[in-house]
Amino acid sequence: MKTYRSVTKNLALSSLFLAWSLMDSGAADDTALKDAFQGHFLVGAALNSAQFSGQNFGEIAVIEKQFNTITPENVLKWEAVHPQPGHFDFDAGDKYVDFGVKHNMFTIGHNLVWHSQTPAWVFKDDKGEPLTRDALLARMRDHISTVVGRYKGRIKGWDVVNEALNEDGTMRKSSWRKIIGDDYVLKAFEFAHEADPDAELYYNDYSIENGPKRAGAIALIKSLQAGGAHISGIGVQGHYDMSFASTNLLDEALRDFSQLGIKIMITELDVDVLPRAGRAQSADVSDRARMRAGMNPYTNGLPADMQEKLAARYADLFKIFLQHKAISRVTFWGVTDANSWRNDYPVPGRTDYPLLFDRQCQPKPAFAAVIKTASP
Repeated sequence: MKTYRSVTKNLALSSLFLAWSLMDSGAADDTALKDAFQGHFLVGAALNSAQFSGQNFGEIAVIEKQFNTITPENVLKWEAVHPQPGHFDFDAGDKYVDFGVKHNMFTIGHNLVWHSQTPAWVFKDDKGEPLTRDALLARMRDHISTVVGRYKGRIKGWDVVNEALNEDGTMRKSSWRKIIGDDYVLKAFEFAHEADPDAELYYNDYSIENGPKRAGAIALIKSLQAGGAHISGIGVQGHYDMSFASTNLLDEALRDFSQLGIKIMITELDVDVLPRAGRAQSADVSDRARMRAGMNPYTNGLPADMQEKLAARYADLFKIFLQHKAISRVTFWGVTDANSWRNDYPVPGRTDYPLLFDRQCQPKPAFAAVIKTASP
């Protein structure tokens, strides 16, 4: 995902919600997520630069206590790490990886090949004309070899290709596909495995719980396997709201993905509590919508009834996750509500509450509800 804006609002009910959580759970917030789900799956969060560079002490404390795996929000995407031809900027990436190594966390690289946040020059020659297939493959290989090679042995898993599918399950008409062809995905996995043969390699996408897109994802994974790709897992992003994905749909999708014989990861989990801005549920970063009346109802805090509904929703999701042994990791897309991309997507300027920790880094009732699902 793309945009992260820190929202700092004083929530007067935060202490009441926290007290309710503690009474209901028997001080469940003393149990860390990583400990509660030990033996089931890793639990992680996506980090921004203020967190892994040591600037946000409150959020760092949450990260250190709660998580055993991390993902970078932006710093390893092409536009950040390789902004100009022949020029790589590893300053932020190095700090992120150093943070993961220091805290003994399973460190993820996100991501290598994507249609978004990739500079336009990547697809053009010196004269501004589209590259040939061979030239773009060479450029892709150089990028992957340089980035993956730099962190070989320290980054343990890579989102190699991100969001290659349309909602109907067909391949997205990205510049990668237009110039190289459908096998650009296979080539990306080939180059990543070449750069670090020991790293886990993943395909990552949103809304692949839905039937048509799920079928497309399964077909893509099977084609990669048939082509000899070293694919370790499929990333189900998990950008949900209060109704999508239904527990039945999620359970069905996870059962289908488990038949592929690879790991399943929930890679970008959050739950949007705000009114849906459009008819379709999506996590395409290019989507934008205008603010309308009623679209930002919780500017002064999330009411207690919505806190309870969010807690129940998260509990239902984790109950499903626990039923599927192929799930090896659950990563939240952010640490606290303050730095969630949901505050700006798809309507800029809203106040959302999609994570387990509030804007004061305190656990919400949803945290206690999630912890309770891990109890026998």
